[in-house]
Amino acid sequence: MNASMLSYILFSCLLLSVQAEYCSVQEIIRYTMRLLGDSSVSCPCRQTAVSSCSCLPIPEPGHELACFAEGTKHLMENNQSSNAVITRLYLTFQSLLDRNLCQSLARENQCQYETKGNVKEFLNKILRTYQAFSKSSA
Repeated sequence: MNASMLSYILFSCLLLSVQAEYCSVQEIIRYTMRLLGDSSVSCPCRQTAVSSCSCLPIPEPGHELACFAEGTKHLMENNQSSNAVITRLYLTFQSLLDRNLCQSLARENQCQYETKGNVKEFLNKILRTYQAFSKSSA
């Protein structure tokens, strides 16, 4: 391996670690795990008006950040407004979206999804997404 290739690899690793820092990866993983530990989030998703359970977007690739901001805002405004962790998670996602950070998770500012899931499925999607992102930047 020549010196220019080694320099390129080191520079790429540095960029990935900076990207992970700007994406608030560890903070989001910590908050999401805390919410998943709460037993009240396993309510089934029913897409009817009479359901008290939330149906949240499970994003398509490249639309994660917009969907995560939209979903956590919904949680914050509906039956979860007193939960400071959800509020912090929403503010983090919205800030990343507003500042155009974390581009691999935000190709567009609109949430696009094919399915919806309950709160637990939504939080698991956040966790899996950010854990994968963390591994790729390690």
